[in-house]
Amino acid sequence: MSDSPLASFLLPEGFARPSLTAVLRESSVVTEAGRYAVRAGEERRIRRARPYTGRSAGRAVEPVILVPGFMAGDGSLALMARTLRTRGFRTYRSHIHANVGCTLNAAAQLESRLEAIATRRGSRVQVVGHSLGGMIARGVAVRRPDLVSGIVTLGSPMLAPAAHHATLTWSVEGLVRLSRAGVPGLMSEECVGGTCARQSFEESRQPLAGDVGFTAIYSKRDGIVDWRACIDPLAVAVEVTTSHCGMAFDPLVVDHVAAALRRQIDAGQVQLKSA
Repeated sequence: MSDSPLASFLLPEGFARPSLTAVLRESSVVTEAGRYAVRAGEERRIRRARPYTGRSAGRAVEPVILVPGFMAGDGSLALMARTLRTRGFRTYRSHIHANVGCTLNAAAQLESRLEAIATRRGSRVQVVGHSLGGMIARGVAVRRPDLVSGIVTLGSPMLAPAAHHATLTWSVEGLVRLSRAGVPGLMSEECVGGTCARQSFEESRQPLAGDVGFTAIYSKRDGIVDWRACIDPLAVAVEVTTSHCGMAFDPLVVDHVAAALRRQIDAGQVQLKSA
């Protein structure tokens, strides 16, 4: 759209917004929710069959914080957090109630939260970010490798943030109009088309420190963003067959998230021993 507030640099050549009908692929979220319910029931039965002393999984070394996507809050990743905890990960919420504000402000909030968790646990933190949450995590990891040991992104179009479905574009435009009308705490024109947007985009494209792990999970069934924009060349790319929304709880995706977190922990420990 020529009158869209989104800056052209957020949609580089080679990427495209999903078609209007692409969103129909998101209907598989019903199947993915069912898959979660079945898996959760199976895991409960297995835990109950074990002796009480053997029910807890070994605790992972590093804490994990989960960051929600655009227009979502921590509740959107609650099911994933619950599953990760049963597998021994100590999870934390981002304290983002609705990811609709300035991206730089959200990054500053996440950075502050990471500082608090790192101080409390005495270690760096791994970050799992869904969609926009992954892009925010990518930028913070660039600035603060002293706080972040690894990131896992889920359907995060880092290479082309504006390569998203028209419904998201309309939502962004609505937030900008409300911000222009004086509603505080929402994305403004600067956030999506000015220096603020450029800074966020450029930070998310800078290289990460060598000891910061990076896994990018993407799906060619994604009906919300261009899956090609989710494959950062610096990341370990993992393909799943899940809808964009379903990535937040599909147990098959959570399996990959848990494996990536463990792999990044192991890689960090190897680097420490060889240092």
